[in-house]
Amino acid sequence: MPKFNIDRIRQIIGEVNSSLHKLDGYAELLEENFLSNADKVDSAKYNLIVAIEGAIDICNHIVVKAGGRAPNDHADCFEVLRELKLLQDDFVERLKSMAKFRNLLVHLYWKADNRKVYQILQKDTRDIKEFISKVNNLISPD
Repeated sequence: MPKFNIDRIRQIIGEVNSSLHKLDGYAELLEENFLSNADKVDSAKYNLIVAIEGAIDICNHIVVKAGGRAPNDHADCFEVLRELKLLQDDFVERLKSMAKFRNLLVHLYWKADNRKVYQILQKDTRDIKEFISKVNNLISPD
């Protein structure tokens, strides 16, 4: 078992979970109530960035400690976890899409469709939660 920096991973997980908690609150809103409130949309985008970035940071840490190749980009980090047999194919594809959406939010934020943000809140944040659960199982398998 690779020697992970458990404290660092848990710190990042705490930040991710904090953002996910806020995103869950926005997911409870009706779509029109969410879309009509610019502050909520902006906050959701920011918290998506934090949650996704945290997952990417954890991914990079695991890849380095597990001896994987250097990822070409954020999405490729999850591909390396597949190569290391730590994640399954379909799940990796969803995580790669998540990383690409993070790039859109960060670099081309004006192109991010607010309805797409709402759709992600409705169904895709569970992928981040599943990733965090898998990481928790990896770092403390008992």
